Amino acid sequence: MNDGEKTILVTGSAGFIGARVTEMLLRTGLRVTGVDNLSAYYDPGLKRARLKRLQQFDAFSFCELDLAARNASETLFAELMPSHVLHLAAQPGVRYSIDHPHVYNDSNATAFLNVLEGCRHSGARHLVYASSSSVYGNSRRTPYRVGDDADHPISLYAATKRANELTAHAYSHLYGLATTGLRYFTVYGPWGRPDMAVYLFTEAIKAGRPINVFNHGDLRRDFTYVDDIAEGTSRVLLNPQAAARDDNGATGNLPYRLYNIGNNKPEILGELISALEELIGRKAIRNECDMQPGDVYQTYADTAPLERDFGFKPATPLREGLKRFVEWHDGYSGNG
Repeated sequence: MNDGEKTILVTGSAGFIGARVTEMLLRTGLRVTGVDNLSAYYDPGLKRARLKRLQQFDAFSFCELDLAARNASETLFAELMPSHVLHLAAQPGVRYSIDHPHVYNDSNATAFLNVLEGCRHSGARHLVYASSSSVYGNSRRTPYRVGDDADHPISLYAATKRANELTAHAYSHLYGLATTGLRYFTVYGPWGRPDMAVYLFTEAIKAGRPINVFNHGDLRRDFTYVDDIAEGTSRVLLNPQAAARDDNGATGNLPYRLYNIGNNKPEILGELISALEELIGRKAIRNECDMQPGDVYQTYADTAPLERDFGFKPATPLREGLKRFVEWHDGYSGNG
């Protein structure tokens, strides 16, 4: 199959990861149709700013659409007939899920089912979708391996992501649909989400506002730079045949795979804050807090299968990634 035969659909294309992957695909000369409902979970202006960058490419087209709407989703797939689907549209956030469960059912369960049905009926060759490191819950075995137990989520968000993996398995088994789930580990970088730690801390430190430091800074996260996430995602999307083996043996010969994408190096939250203080040139005002409900103590990705099958391993050092984020934030804040 040559590139001219690829019809790529990216859902959540105005989102943090979605916009970056879409831009990467466009820069390789591929045509991409993006879909997003531009929800107000965080500032839609940031989403539209990402879209504006993508719309500079002639090969990009965009449709504002809520994939939880069954009829609209069916029409989209019937008209586009995508060969490759990257499903990143979802309701993010562990903490938000505690008080807004119905939003997660609509966005992460119903919409995902509609995408699976769209792929099945349109004959899509490969569906790649975003899962999360949250599916591992409070597992004490590190690094997290894809074959580890992931059936004890401690947040509704994590539960919906694990449900996506199981539903995809059923579609791979019943219909032969090639599906690949990517368990992302704490993504950060330019154009990031304002509800995530790096963005929140940067804004607060600059403004002289206190930051909430949960578990008194003793949390470990496998912070992963967005360009690494986008590169790994693109490779998996365009090369489904590379995922040829199943380490855990549970799925047999089904066209179904799961991978971790993380930096393979947990960082202490307190040290991340210190690095931001140095880059910004200002000390943080710390509000020391206990552990929050739904949070896990540590995330740590085993990325050996990704490196084996796709020759790729995230490698951007945390300080370099934070430097790029702070530089972007300086410019974006200044330009409104």
